[in-house]
Amino acid sequence: MAEAYVLSAEMRERAGKGAARATRRSGRVPAVIYGDKKDSVLISVEPVELMKFIKTGGFFSHLVELQAGSDKYRVIARDIQLDPVTDRPVHVDFMRVTKGVRIAVHIPIHYINEAASPGIKRGGVLNIVRHDVELNVSPEDIPEFLVVDLAGTDIGDSIHIGSVALPAGVTPTITGRNFTLATLAAPSSVKSAGDEEGAGAPAEAAPAAAAKPGAKKEGGAA
Repeated sequence: MAEAYVLSAEMRERAGKGAARATRRSGRVPAVIYGDKKDSVLISVEPVELMKFIKTGGFFSHLVELQAGSDKYRVIARDIQLDPVTDRPVHVDFMRVTKGVRIAVHIPIHYINEAASPGIKRGGVLNIVRHDVELNVSPEDIPEFLVVDLAGTDIGDSIHIGSVALPAGVTPTITGRNFTLATLAAPSSVKSAGDEEGAGAPAEAAPAAAAKPGAKKEGGAA
């Protein structure tokens, strides 16, 4: 399970674009906490601490414990707005999460043991269809990541969600379909050789195709 990230916050009194700009001028990032059928709470967070959290990876799949004065909030990041020039965060939306409530979270996939794949050893190419999967989970059971073991895979194999071991109580949001996560394709050199062989086949068959049933033989009766 992914561990909760602790982030300090300060309360904000006013909403609106003007108030948000004032918060940013003071050197902090405006944010809001919403959800759980409660009133929204306006807060701000320290930008360096926020960027450190973002760079750890899994920003949208980690529980966050927000400490704002004497109040604590258990949340998960749902949206972040970035400055189009500097890519620095300018606003963050956090959603309250409560025990027993299931939420949809995108979980990254780690592909391991490429060296133990006979197909990759022979030059096969791993085509990753999905780098993450959206799962229905309870906040207490959010996995850090999913693992796809490539050991034993060969050229032509496909890896589906059904072959991945999911934690108890965790299910994909896509139901009724064993969707593909990755495929192992033949190397381009093998494909090219096959294409060349296939290209020659019609030319060889052309003379035979020219002899149509019922055609008169040369020198036959007029």
